[in-house]
Amino acid sequence: MGEILRELSMTTDYVTYLGDPKPYLERIAEAGFTHIHWCHEWNTTHIYSDNEISNIQTWLQEFDLKLLDLHAPHGEGMGWGAGGAIERSAAVKLLKNRLGMTARLSGGAIVVHLPNAPSTLLKGDFYYDSLQRSLDVLWQLAEKYSIKIAIENMDDDDFLDIDWLFERYNDDFLGLCYDSGHGNLGRPGLDNLERYKGRLVSIHIHDNDGTQDRHNLPFSGTVDWVRLSKIIASSSYKGCVSLEANMRGLDISESEYLREAYQTAAKLEKMIQSERQALTAGK
Repeated sequence: MGEILRELSMTTDYVTYLGDPKPYLERIAEAGFTHIHWCHEWNTTHIYSDNEISNIQTWLQEFDLKLLDLHAPHGEGMGWGAGGAIERSAAVKLLKNRLGMTARLSGGAIVVHLPNAPSTLLKGDFYYDSLQRSLDVLWQLAEKYSIKIAIENMDDDDFLDIDWLFERYNDDFLGLCYDSGHGNLGRPGLDNLERYKGRLVSIHIHDNDGTQDRHNLPFSGTVDWVRLSKIIASSSYKGCVSLEANMRGLDISESEYLREAYQTAAKLEKMIQSERQALTAGK
């Protein structure tokens, strides 16, 4: 019997998040991946035009790739929780653009970072009011497109802001993107993932040594992959393993890196499937 074809996803920015994405899409497909996490322009204010989205759609069809989900822009001047109306409006415009792009490309979710806020702010202050105003606007568009917004956990995340949001918005609209690398830095991310596994809609898979957000391939650091695979298997997440690793700073060819990326993703996917089968058998 031949090897089972697995659905696996690779981030488009494994080399860079700027410039022409087409060569990277082609190489991702050649390596055997079936899906992509769109991460180009994630740290810019670029607005994708209809023509650009059409080109991307053509490339995905050409290389037989599917969009799993998309990383929304994040960075200075892009705070959708900003107190200033101008910045918040510009940030919401960017998120609307990415929602429309995801819909055009048949993706299921956009992943967002929560804007930074001073730690001294309490719930109900302008930051939370701004978050709510922005999400109320985006909710209508997300519902129209049947796309979810996934809030990503960050380094040393206490999940208090995520708690606040999940208390106010249902899981038809707002879910969790669990970033395995971020969850390995500081506070125990897997404990919080366990709490919210019923709202898991997206995953960012990469590894580190617990000291720095390196975005290395799985099984190269200290992430507890056995526990993570068990939680994912029992969660609401129904998608495939999605790598958000990159090769920046590594002395390796693209082809070799993508080969290793595929192998590690397939290994994790097999672990998750084994856990799902065990859960089914135990019913």
